[in-house]
Amino acid sequence: MADKEKNKDPLACRLGKVGGQAVIEGVMMKSGDDMAIASRMPDGSIKLTKDKFVSVRKKYKILNIPLLRGIVNFVEMMILSYKTLSVSTEALGIDEEEEMSKFEKWLMKKFGKGIMTFIMVISTILGLLLALLLFTVLPTATTAGLDWVVNKISGGDFGIDGYWVSVIEGLLKIVIFVAYLSLVSLMNDIKRTFQYHGAEHKSVFCYEKGLDLTVENVRKQSRYHPRCGTSFMFMMILLGIIIGIFLPSDNMLLRTGLKILLVPLSVGLGFEFIMLAGKHPNPVTNILSVPGLWVQRITTKEPDDKQIECAIAAIKAALPAEFPEEIKEEEQEMSEETDDKSLSDSENI
Repeated sequence: MADKEKNKDPLACRLGKVGGQAVIEGVMMKSGDDMAIASRMPDGSIKLTKDKFVSVRKKYKILNIPLLRGIVNFVEMMILSYKTLSVSTEALGIDEEEEMSKFEKWLMKKFGKGIMTFIMVISTILGLLLALLLFTVLPTATTAGLDWVVNKISGGDFGIDGYWVSVIEGLLKIVIFVAYLSLVSLMNDIKRTFQYHGAEHKSVFCYEKGLDLTVENVRKQSRYHPRCGTSFMFMMILLGIIIGIFLPSDNMLLRTGLKILLVPLSVGLGFEFIMLAGKHPNPVTNILSVPGLWVQRITTKEPDDKQIECAIAAIKAALPAEFPEEIKEEEQEMSEETDDKSLSDSENI
């Protein structure tokens, strides 16, 4: 027993303890209930925004059972993504740079401070509809069209049926997914966000290896992490191929409806695999993670030192118990800035 405890990896507790995402000109990190966003300001400084985000799974234990917890996590991550996007744009003052249009003024008048909630709800609905169109309806309809063409050409002797329907649909999804990511990565703003994505992965790797969180140490790490949203999305596509094999292929509408109803199952299974691959790396999970890691060549780019500094600031702020000195120094700096501002205001008076 003593030998078993002695051989236990002391860094194992760090795996899966912290995660994050890239935001506009910054990085968000989350560990437990602690969340922090580090934004690079136009003057070169880093603005830290700290908050709490408590999962509903803590309140209702039944939501933490396998498969169901993945679905809950997916919904919460969507909510958190919109929240961090809103915080990062406000920190940079992006929403104040341009004068509001007449339509924006009308929305502000009708919804007031709730305008962001309204926009988020509409954006979420449109995003989900677009995703269903691109990754469910379009592949199914295209495969059905190919089956019709093959039947016509062969005089009814051949057709696409059985597991080949699911395989072709899956390949179409992969092509659409990779093509979409490749196209958006050409945009300068998205390219910078992908650099911050790389900084986020590198800093998490650095922490998980127990190394000091310095720019030099973070820079040496890989930007491809198995516990990534990109890998999760790719895993959902692969799971969709397997699930599709067992669905009827002779009725396009029925097949499409069943695939939509079974999306939560893919989400739940994908989450379980990503967590397993992130916390318990082994030959099997490493091999299954390869496609998702390959796609990360598109969604992550090599960051510069300033972007790495943002990621380091965010990860330390999200782990206040492990980096208390850095938090104290930050609070001291904020206190000094407040005192300086108060002194300046009194002088102006």
